[in-house]
Amino acid sequence: MDAISHKCDVVSSDWTHWHQIHWFSSYQAVRRLQTRIAKATQLGDWRKARRLQRLLIRSSSAKAIAVRRVTENRGRKTPGVDGITWSTPESKMMAVRALEPKGYRPKPLRRIHIPKANGGKRPLGIPTMHDRAMQALYLLALEPVAETTADPNSYGFRPERSTADAIVQCRNALGRSHSPEWVLDADIKGCFDNISHDWMVKHVPMDVSILKKWLKAGYVAQGRLFPTQAGTPQGGIISPTLANLVLDGLERGLKEHFPRRAKLNVVRYADDFVVTASSRDILEDKVKPWIEAFLAERGLTLSPTKTEIRHITEGFDFVGWNVCKRQGKLLIVPGKGNVKAFYQKVRDLLRRMRTAPQAEVIHALNPVLRGWAYYHRSQMASRTFAKMDHKIFTALWRWALRRHPNKGKRWVRRRYFQTLGPRQWVFTDGTQTLIRLSDVKIRRHNKIKSDANPHDPAWGEYFDSRTRERMLQTLAGQRKVAWLWKRQAGICPICRQQVTSETGWHLHHRIWRTHGGSDEASNLVMLHPDCHRQYHAVAGSPVPSVTDGT
Repeated sequence: MDAISHKCDVVSSDWTHWHQIHWFSSYQAVRRLQTRIAKATQLGDWRKARRLQRLLIRSSSAKAIAVRRVTENRGRKTPGVDGITWSTPESKMMAVRALEPKGYRPKPLRRIHIPKANGGKRPLGIPTMHDRAMQALYLLALEPVAETTADPNSYGFRPERSTADAIVQCRNALGRSHSPEWVLDADIKGCFDNISHDWMVKHVPMDVSILKKWLKAGYVAQGRLFPTQAGTPQGGIISPTLANLVLDGLERGLKEHFPRRAKLNVVRYADDFVVTASSRDILEDKVKPWIEAFLAERGLTLSPTKTEIRHITEGFDFVGWNVCKRQGKLLIVPGKGNVKAFYQKVRDLLRRMRTAPQAEVIHALNPVLRGWAYYHRSQMASRTFAKMDHKIFTALWRWALRRHPNKGKRWVRRRYFQTLGPRQWVFTDGTQTLIRLSDVKIRRHNKIKSDANPHDPAWGEYFDSRTRERMLQTLAGQRKVAWLWKRQAGICPICRQQVTSETGWHLHHRIWRTHGGSDEASNLVMLHPDCHRQYHAVAGSPVPSVTDGT
């Protein structure tokens, strides 16, 4: 591992090639500046915070990290209106040099539409790669401020926070015998599309000229250019943080304006939030008008069809779960709409794979089943898992019978289902087995502390322990990879940053397989994908020759 790290420690800070970038030093430099920005924000020294933000934006390290982020995320192969993507080391290095605020003019967004859960279409704006990298660069400077000033119980689109944290906070607010029993289940109408540009320009702590350019860039749909008069486009890297900054202050404002006896609790995930209170009158006559006034300043309104005041015994849906109190006990189970959408996804997949081999079907279904089960396993999902196992089995049985209309049911069963130990009717081809949702154990989620700030060094050890816990759960069942991750203390030896499920990883062979190396754990090292490519480029790995006829 030390040899691997040394390969990239010797490069100069005067980079001429993408694979010469010293990532460890780059991340250290950016992290130091982000820590100083967060500390200045805590002290209310906005002049110093702005000066440090400008310093970070001009940093070559920050520019390299911004380009690395947009070339490693899931949208790296999706171009904007210019049709350009950065897939080679040369194009990435040119991109780093081109990230200059002076003379910067963003291109319009490429407008596409994606399906919504209610059957409608959600507009999505795809920036160009250059605009994405500029947004990622400015986000590095804006995020420490946003995290320091954020509402404690805001969980959407923030580092180290998730829907699981939001639903546990709902349990904390509503699960006790003396907890409030009335809930305002609120949703903002077209949040991303209607945010006031004037409000953002006045209140978002970043370069105003750059922000104005992004907000007024417009979008291209069906070959025509359309202007943008309001809103921040969904699809940009910085857009979720901008939306959070617009809504921050909602929780603190409510707590300041109303007494403790009102039992107000706010839990927000992006533009979807719930507010608890001790009575319906407080919510209807005081809290709701205050929220409407708060949103009106920002050009927003509550959705009349999705905003309701309910007693906790009626229940409400939030981030995919249904929260309801029965006989004094709070029940949190997967929401009916979420369950229905999941089952429809399974059926659609089976319909598309009518003629596919059984192994391909299992390979396609397992990640879908595992992902949905892991999402819901922190709450009361056992009964739902059992019901869905039965429905999925029925769908698989229909899929198998349809493939062999001239065969008997006993033959179909022997062909696609086997008995493994005490389990009967196991969908397997002998090498792969379809997982059962019921086999996923329910695990209590350890909610993040509300005031935890990833840019404050005082919370460093706390976040490290959470990352370790989350990764070991992710790697359950992958003994070799889990052993490697623990041996390396979760650190990539090239850039010395954490290896997580978000960053992904490659398994590097110390002795290459072409030189006789084995796949034993002692011969493997976990590296980030780009660090793995960098190591081989610096090490001078052999490039296969291309000749005619090969």
